[in-house]
Amino acid sequence: MLPDLAPWRASADFRRLWLSGLITHFGSSLTFVALPVQMKALTGSVVAVGAIGAVELVPLIVFGLYGGALADALDKRKLIVRTEAGQGLLCAALLVNALVPTPAVWPLYAVAALSSALAAVQRPALDSLVPRIVAHEHLPAAASLNSLRWSVGGVAGPALAGVVVAYAGLGWAYAVDLTTFVVSVALVLGLGASPAAHEAAKPSLKSIAEGARYAWSRKELLGTYAIDLAAMFFAMPLAVLPFLADELDAEWSLGLMYAALPAGALLVTLTSGWTSRVHRHGRMVALAAACWGLAMVGAGAVHDVGPVLLFLVLAGSFDMVSGIFRGAMWDQTIPDELRGRLAGIELLSYSVGPQLGQVRAGGMAAWTSVRTSIWAGGVICVGAVGLLGLCLPGLMRYDVRTNEHAVRMRSARARAVPSLPHP
Repeated sequence: MLPDLAPWRASADFRRLWLSGLITHFGSSLTFVALPVQMKALTGSVVAVGAIGAVELVPLIVFGLYGGALADALDKRKLIVRTEAGQGLLCAALLVNALVPTPAVWPLYAVAALSSALAAVQRPALDSLVPRIVAHEHLPAAASLNSLRWSVGGVAGPALAGVVVAYAGLGWAYAVDLTTFVVSVALVLGLGASPAAHEAAKPSLKSIAEGARYAWSRKELLGTYAIDLAAMFFAMPLAVLPFLADELDAEWSLGLMYAALPAGALLVTLTSGWTSRVHRHGRMVALAAACWGLAMVGAGAVHDVGPVLLFLVLAGSFDMVSGIFRGAMWDQTIPDELRGRLAGIELLSYSVGPQLGQVRAGGMAAWTSVRTSIWAGGVICVGAVGLLGLCLPGLMRYDVRTNEHAVRMRSARARAVPSLPHP
C-alpha cells in the first residue's frame, strides 16, 4: 500500500524536480487562496471571483498548445527555469499591489492571466521531462509520487494560507510565495540538460496540428481528456468556497475547505502502492470521475461545515485516483518526440476544465444559490461521465499489458536503458 520510491532512488534529477515542485506548489497554494479572498474583499461579487477563471482561460489555451510545441523543440531545463523565474516576478507584483494603501483590482486579473500563460508554457516541459529521467516501468510510481508532492503542498499551503491571511494579512501570503519561487529556481538550475529529440519538429502551427492529429487518432487518450474536462467543468466548486464558508457561518473554515481536496488526494497517494497492480486504467479514470461528482452532490446538499469538509476530502481522493491513471496512460504510451505537444493538450484537459468550472460555479451560484451550484454540478458530472463511458469503448477496454502503444513504448525504453541518467 505504501508509495513506490523506486523513481526517487534511481534518478537524482527526479528528486530535484520533485523537491522543486513541492516547494513551488506549497507557496502557490498560499496565493491560490489569497487571490480570491482579496478579490472578494475588493468587490464583494461572486461573479468577479469566478471571472478569475475566465481571464486565465485564453492564455491557458493559446500558450498550452504552443508550450507543448516549445517543449518538444527546445531544451526542457531552460524552459522550466525561465518560466519559474517569471512566476516569481508575477508574485512580486501581487505583493507590491497588496502593500499599497489602496490595492487595485486590475492587477489581480492581469497577474492571473500572465501566470496562466507561464504555467501553460512550463507544464508540458515538466510533464515531458519525467519519462526521460524515469525508467518506463517506474512511470506509474513517478505519477503517484508527483501526486503526493502536489497533495502535500496543496494541504499545507491552503491550511497555512487561511491562518496567514486572517491574522497576518495578504502581503505575508504573497511574500512567502515569492520566497518559495527563489528556492525553487535554485533547485531547477541543477537539473541536467534535456535537449530536443532528433525527431522533434520546430515549434509551429504545423507541429501543433501534428500533435492534435496524433491525439485524435488515440481514442483512449481522447477519452481521458473528455472525462476529466467534464468532471472539472461541471463539478469544480473552488470559486464559490469563500461564499459557502460565509453561508455556513464558518469563515474560519475557508482554508480547510481549500485544503480538503488535496487532503483527500494525499490519503490516496500515501497508499498508492496498489496502483501499480491495476492494468485497466481507463475504467478507473471513469469510475473515479463519477465518484468525484457524487462527492460534490454530498458537499452541496449538507448544511454543516463538518460533513462539507468530509465530502470535499472524498472528492479529492477520487480526483487523485483518476489523475494517477490518466498520467500513467499518457506517460506509458506517448512517443518522446510528441510528448511535449501531447502534454500541452493534456494541460488543456485538466486545466481548462477547472477554469471554466470556476465561471460555471460563479454564474450558477449567482443565478440560483451557492449550494445549488455545487450539488447540481455534481449531478450533471455523474451523468456526463456515464454518457462518455458508453460512447468511448476504447477507453473502457484499455489494458496496459496489451495496448499496442504501451507495448511499443515499453520495448523502446528497454532498448534505451543504458542511456538513462544515474543517481
